[in-house]
Amino acid sequence: MAVYKINLNGKLHTIEAEPDMPLLWAIRDLIGLTGTKYGCGIGSCGACTVLVDSAAKFSCRTLVSEVGTAKVITIEGLSKSGLHPLQKAWIEHDVPQCGYCQTGQIMRAASLLAKNPKPTQAQIIESMDGNLCRCGTYVRILEAVTAVAKGAK
Repeated sequence: MAVYKINLNGKLHTIEAEPDMPLLWAIRDLIGLTGTKYGCGIGSCGACTVLVDSAAKFSCRTLVSEVGTAKVITIEGLSKSGLHPLQKAWIEHDVPQCGYCQTGQIMRAASLLAKNPKPTQAQIIESMDGNLCRCGTYVRILEAVTAVAKGAK
């Protein structure tokens, strides 16, 4: 066991964990934020996507010992009100079906828009690749991200 300080959603959390503990379990089990979902555990589905220094990362494949001083953002930290433009667009475009993948999808889109506020639809599709939706709402996801990009300043 080791002690780690994780900068999560702008707040420093001190946790005790094994070095090989996935960040996902530190977030959910040790810190108590459950918006980040467990999907596959092998980095194939994207349900566990969080931002690490603004880059989309699979938290099931990112170890607590690898985080260091990076700023980690989960869906809970994306917006203080819980209505980030992407979350609003998700609602407006009726994206959620079962909803399980949605936090990962939104976090992946947030990473893209942080780097490229005006992506083309091709760039959105390429960026979102790797985050799976079992319900197949990919067209609605594309519409929602495109809408936010068109409204981005």
